[in-house]
Amino acid sequence: MKILVLLIIAYLLGSIPSGVWIGKTFFKKDLRQFGSGNTGTTNTFRVLGKKAGVVVLLMDILKGTLATSLPIIFGVPVNPLVFGVAAVLGHTFPVFANFKGGKAVATSAGMLLAYNPTFFVYSALIFVLMLYITSMVSLTSMISAVLITLSTIILPFAIPAILPHFDWLLTLIAIALTTFIFIRHKENITRIKDGTESRVPFGLGSSKK
Repeated sequence: MKILVLLIIAYLLGSIPSGVWIGKTFFKKDLRQFGSGNTGTTNTFRVLGKKAGVVVLLMDILKGTLATSLPIIFGVPVNPLVFGVAAVLGHTFPVFANFKGGKAVATSAGMLLAYNPTFFVYSALIFVLMLYITSMVSLTSMISAVLITLSTIILPFAIPAILPHFDWLLTLIAIALTTFIFIRHKENITRIKDGTESRVPFGLGSSKK
């Protein structure tokens, strides 16, 4: 029963619609009615600006971190990643926002932060590098997800200081999340092919805007 309650709490933490609440409270805007209609970090930056975007990014990461930490805090003998996945599902299908949420990237990062801070930093560096190269958050998210998934397999043998041993559950979840991230970005993939995808104003790809 305790495990079930904590899983529900993890899902509810993930369900907190940071972008929607910030938009409505401080900007009198519902993110779902602007830009891409997505409630995540990227659309927040686009519609509400940098400050709101940073706040929402940190809140979405924190959701994943807190949820993943629940079994550690309460001494439940269940792999923390299970609770992180519950938060990611909540973020993507939030009960507090009619089950229309973000694309799972930031909350997944928060899950990694709680589970393995070193691997989180490694993954964040991959994301920043890919964003500099592509200047597209969507493409960066997909490429990074693939590279991070491959890293869960390679690093335990190549650089054990980051991942000391092969973690089959981490790899399995990474594969599932990567697949999910690609599915959630299907409209972005179409725009990337058409050359109409939005770009950030920095990086090697920004000059192609």
